Amino acid sequence: MKNYLKLVNFEFNRVVKLFAVLLGITFVAQMAGVFFESRKYLDLANEQIYEFMIPKEQFLADFGQMDFIDVVNSLWFLGPIALCGAGVGFYIFMIWYRDWVGKNTFIYRLLMLPTTRLNILYAKLTTILTMTLGLVAFQLIILPIEIMVHKAMVPDEFRLDMSLTEIVTSTPGLSVIIPQSLTQFLLYYGSGILAVSVLFTAILLERSFKWKGIFAGIVYGALAVGVFILPLLLQDLVLDGFFYPIELFVIEIVIALVVIAVSVWLSGFLLKKKITV
Repeated sequence: MKNYLKLVNFEFNRVVKLFAVLLGITFVAQMAGVFFESRKYLDLANEQIYEFMIPKEQFLADFGQMDFIDVVNSLWFLGPIALCGAGVGFYIFMIWYRDWVGKNTFIYRLLMLPTTRLNILYAKLTTILTMTLGLVAFQLIILPIEIMVHKAMVPDEFRLDMSLTEIVTSTPGLSVIIPQSLTQFLLYYGSGILAVSVLFTAILLERSFKWKGIFAGIVYGALAVGVFILPLLLQDLVLDGFFYPIELFVIEIVIALVVIAVSVWLSGFLLKKKITV
């Protein structure tokens, strides 16, 4: 456990700069979005009311009050979320391949550490998960701040206030990264852990067998996806809704755990017996 925690600390220190940059971009871009979207609505209101002499009540009837969803649905807000997702996706590959880069290949040092090589896999997986949850937690922290700024800029009569829960559930992008129930959390983040474990295995297959490993990694990924969605296809196309939703959910969880276990076992085998540097 001590060696594992040391590896986790080491891996996270390697990604902390990227993590900080993503946090900074998210905060600056979303706060700018709050300002510019609020300012755009207020400029429209001023133009209609004071230049075109439209009564305030008529303006509100025609254009409606501004709510925070208008900010959330803007590129200013969703763009950084997409960028963070892309950053995590990029780092899933980078966390392995940079160990092979450079004259003094760092993978030598990792593989020679006096600990089980599976700890290397666990540490990298934990780093990806920590990075992802950290970005989500940061989004939850700054959302109330952004809502307060929005309220400070837009007068009460022109603003439709919404709770944080209403904002999250009304926005597909936020409702995915911020699940509203334990079931959704297990579904979304369990699927993420499954995908990362399969990708890690595919990467190690490529590192172990080079060009043949690329083909093997693609085949393994396709098999993993096929096994995972097979019950859903059978439920709709063959069994005609035979299973209750809760039964199907449990089956999917079991299959996901099996695929993760197989991925971890195969990754461990490759790290111990087949990996080349």
